[in-house]
Amino acid sequence: MAGASQKDDEPITAINVTPLVDVCLVLVIIFMAVAPMAITLGIKVLETRPSNTEGKASVDENVNIKIALSGAIFVNGIQTDGVTFRGILAAALAKSKDKMVIVTADAANKVGIVVEVLDASKQAGALKLAVMKASVDADLKTGGGS
Repeated sequence: MAGASQKDDEPITAINVTPLVDVCLVLVIIFMAVAPMAITLGIKVLETRPSNTEGKASVDENVNIKIALSGAIFVNGIQTDGVTFRGILAAALAKSKDKMVIVTADAANKVGIVVEVLDASKQAGALKLAVMKASVDADLKTGGGS
């Protein structure tokens, strides 16, 4: 036998490499099986390309609707009434690239008016809607601004 030349009193100095090789082979097989999934299921965290910014509409190209506390509605700075509102809104949306409507209202505005404006915007063809709270109360009281 291989160990027959060794006496019983002497310490074991030979290293058994077989379990180490077995463990290494198992790890290689696991990495080979997992590597294709790690590549295909990866998440792209930071991907910036110059082409991402092309074609985006600026804030000026969006349709801005302001609702004054008096109930007057302004579409891109033009005062409208209940009769002409939908026509002016449809014309403004036709000029917009991304069909986004930003509705600016004060906390004191009636909810019904804001909902009617949002509904009319959606019916006129708006794809994106945003609601903003007015930062300056005087601007909405007078109906000024852009």
